[in-house]
Amino acid sequence: MSIEAMSQAEMRAALGQFASGVTVVTGLDDDGPVGFACQSFASVSLDPPLILFCADHRGRSWPRIRNAGRFTVNVLHEEQTDVCARFGGSSGRKFDGLEWSMSRWSTPSLPGVLLRIHADIHTVHVAGDHDVVIGKVLEFERVTDERPMIFFRGQFGISSSKSLQSA
Repeated sequence: MSIEAMSQAEMRAALGQFASGVTVVTGLDDDGPVGFACQSFASVSLDPPLILFCADHRGRSWPRIRNAGRFTVNVLHEEQTDVCARFGGSSGRKFDGLEWSMSRWSTPSLPGVLLRIHADIHTVHVAGDHDVVIGKVLEFERVTDERPMIFFRGQFGISSSKSLQSA
């Protein structure tokens, strides 16, 4: 199918064939903690240590994190579907009733995640309806050894190769 004839739903379905991990990007501004679920996350460079994520222009959380200049990527494990749902929604009070702590980098850290990556915003590039955010890593913080949450074919939580074959 040509890209000209492809709808957004068809593009989503096509790209759903690529399995990805699931993260929650968090930050802190004068109004308090903020965050959003994010699947578009990757390593960019080892020297200097750079990572990237993509943020939708329509989101309310990303402008606040951008203004703060610093963020934490919380890498979710397969049992954290509740955390994923909380931060994947449009509710403005995602931290209400949620246990979390402040990192030494003054960013919210979520409990029980696989990994936390604390970073400063290095550069931001506009790419269609998203920003591609490059972050300079300040610290990696390994938290647990659970299996990762995976997003594949529109489903969260599938992480074993057996599950992927039957999906």
